[in-house]
Parts: sequence; C-alpha cells; structure tokens
Amino acid sequence: MSLEWIEVRGDRLVASSGEVVTLAGVGLGGWLNMENFITGYPGTESQQRKALRRALGEEGCRRYFDRFLTDFFDAADARHLASLGLNSVRIPFNYRHFEDDDRPFAHKAEGFAWLDRAIGLCADAGLYAILDLHAVPGFQNQNWHSDNPTHWASFWTHRHFQDRVVHLWEALADRYRDNPTVAGYNPVNEPADPSGEVIGPFYARLERAIRAVDPRHVLFLDGNRYSTDFSAFTEPFANTVYTAHDYALPGMAAGSEYPGMARGEYFDRQVVEETFLRRTEFMRRTGTPIWIGEFGPVYTGDPAVDQSRLRLLRDQLDIYRAHGASWALWTSKDIGLQGLVYADPQSPYLRRIAPVLEKKARLGVDSWGGVDTGIRDVLGPIEELFAREFPDFQPYPWGRRAWVNLLVRHILLAEPMVGDFERCFAGVTPDEAAELAGSFAFDRCVVRTPLADALRDHLAARSRLGLERGPGSEGRGRPTTTQG
Repeated sequence: MSLEWIEVRGDRLVASSGEVVTLAGVGLGGWLNMENFITGYPGTESQQRKALRRALGEEGCRRYFDRFLTDFFDAADARHLASLGLNSVRIPFNYRHFEDDDRPFAHKAEGFAWLDRAIGLCADAGLYAILDLHAVPGFQNQNWHSDNPTHWASFWTHRHFQDRVVHLWEALADRYRDNPTVAGYNPVNEPADPSGEVIGPFYARLERAIRAVDPRHVLFLDGNRYSTDFSAFTEPFANTVYTAHDYALPGMAAGSEYPGMARGEYFDRQVVEETFLRRTEFMRRTGTPIWIGEFGPVYTGDPAVDQSRLRLLRDQLDIYRAHGASWALWTSKDIGLQGLVYADPQSPYLRRIAPVLEKKARLGVDSWGGVDTGIRDVLGPIEELFAREFPDFQPYPWGRRAWVNLLVRHILLAEPMVGDFERCFAGVTPDEAAELAGSFAFDRCVVRTPLADALRDHLAARSRLGLERGPGSEGRGRPTTTQG
C-alpha cells in the first residue's frame, strides 16, 4: 500500500494530497528496545542480554533473539493494528543494535536490516512508521528504558556521546530520506537534561545535521524532563512536531480510582484535560501540531479497576480528538501489564520465568507497574531519614521519593535478581531457546479485547464525525475530510 508524504502545515500534519493526517498509532515497545515490564526480566536490557548469553551460550542466545525479533513484530501484528483503524507505529530502538561501545561510529548492518523489515511490514499494512531512538549512548535519562544501569544521564555531560547520536541520525536520514512510509524521525526519547542548558543547543545541532542529509521528513522532538517540559525551546524548527508524553496518574497509581483519588489528588476529565493543556502549551502557543508520543494506563486484572482505567483512556482519546492531537498509545505487546496484546500466561516463556515474576512483584522491583507494598518496612525508614536529614533535597527529575525508589527497587534489588533470571534458563538448548522466544508470536498471544474495542470504537467515531481540520481552516476541530 502506497503512503503519501506528510509534512507540517501550520498546526496540523498534512499529506501531499492536501488531506489532514492525524496520526493514531501505537508504540512498538519491547522490540528493538527491550523493557523489563514488557518481557519480564529484571534490571536493564543489557543486563538481561548478558544473563541470557551466560545461560544459553552464544548459539542459544543468537537463536533466542533472532526468533524474538522475528516473532515479536510480524505481518500478523501489523495487520491487527491496521484492523483497529490505527494508521501509524512508533518504532523504538536501542543504539546498541547499530553500534558497539568498543567500536563507536562503526555502524552494524543488522540493526538497519531489522528496522528495514519493520518499516516494510508497516508499509504492507498501510501504517506510517515513526523512528524513535529510545536508548542513546551515555543514557539520555535516569531510568531503565534508556538501558541505564545507574541513575545518571551522562549523555548531557559528554560530547562524545552526543557526537555518536548525530552520526547515527545522519546515517538513518540518509537511508530513509526517500521513503514516505517513514512519517518522520523522533531523535531522542524522553530526554532528561538536569541543567536544561544542553538540550536546546544539542537539538539545534541535530536538526542541522539531519536537514543537511534529509530536508523532507518531519522531526518529532520530545520535550525535556521525560517529554513534559518545553521551557528550553523558543522558536520552533521548520517541519517539526514537538511531542509531549501524557501518562495520567490515576492510570498508574495503585489504589487509584477514576474519576476519584490518586495519591491524594482528585482526578476527573477536567483535571486530565488541564494536564494535557499544560503539557501542550508550547505547541498551542507556537501554532505547531500536537503529537502525544506516549500515554496509556496499566491494567491490573481487577475488572473494576481496569474498567475505570479504560474510562480514563476513552476520556484522553476524546480530549486529543477535541484538540486535533495525534497520538501513539504505549504499548503494542507485553506480558500483561499494558499491551494491546500480551503473551499467553501459560506460554512456555512465562511458565519458565514465573519465579522471577513472583519475586519482582513481591519486592516491587519494576519501576513501571510495580508497587512497594512488600518492602515498605525498608523504604519507610529511608524516606523518613531523608525527610529528617535532607528536607530540602529534591533531586531531578521527580523528587526525593522517586529517587529513593529508583535506587533501592530498580538498582539495589534488581541487579542481584538478574542472577535469578539467568538461572531460569539453565540447561535450555538452542532449539528450546528459540521456542521460548516464539511465545511472543501474534498467534500465540492474547488480544486485550476491551482495549482493542475502545480503540476501534473511538477511531470509527472519529471517522464518522470527520473532526479533522483542513489546511487553511481556523482553530482546531473544524469538520473536513479525514484521512486515516
């Protein structure tokens, strides 16, 4: 299926035919950039890969990841996304697929080959692809999803790391400059520059480098502080979308209700919309398009809680439609927390790692989706100590309590648990390793039907209402022809 080029025209994305394009998509989390809550390992992707190499050997490890990368996103997955009415896929990837730390600036062909394959699958299904560098050398933020084993984002203090990212994007831009299936480039996911002084000049440098190679594709630039802070930016770049992430607290906090309380705050649709408006103020002020690059609740298995969170999701989708915002739901596939589809709980892979999943849940190891109930006897005294001895200490980016949780739960407890994960694969043959990875094939997974229905209904209603704005119209939400 041939897709038209898209570009920024005023505050909307527009196809070469002149039709408005509102991107409605999903993030392909956990594929070329793996995350612990998505596939179940503790710690970071690099720690997991080393553990599996030790347990499976070189051949078994290669067979495992070749099968995983083939089955996690295949033609059936792309067709399913298109069947819901979605028109785009955000493809996160880790820089390690494209270069090794001991050979910086020397690019590896296999990373580009996997990306080519995913873009081709998207094209066949009529889906745009947005290329998202989710983990950069030196780590652009303080958390696990940048493959960061520490709590320091060294990318912002070492020019060497920045040089490597510019070099990689020059290569990516050169490779895809003539491919309209690629809607654009999302150069750095969720940056967190503590000073706020490096991100602006770096983006300016990166924009010049990409435009020198590829002047046509749209840039999707995340705000600072995990794509929530745009204070470092002034005049927008040409053909650029500034992207916010819009996770809502009642969709994540344990014990929350919607509408209702979450961590001592009341949330209803009005509060959710006010948060969206605050996070997108820069885009609305500068008259540039809005793209919510990530959002979405997590699911608990409790029917009442999950219905509440689906209501939150529907409200967010309606808010985005009312303001003409494009979006990408997080995430497409996982082991049951958030994905549109998820691995069967009785799959060989999940049965094998069940002891680790139980221990992770008991100790609240995962930063995303985990709870600290089981270790309050440890965290409580630490938090009280810091409140007493360092009452003014509010470390970047989320303050003292989040900082303590990251250090204790996601580093101190997660690192030794990597050994537990490794032992789950003791004695597994290469053939068995490939079969375990095959647990993520679409036909072996479970569709989260209520979520799929919510997306399908929303997109069908959007198409019927035609609430897109054509070029030259005034204000967001004016009816005209809809594409996608």
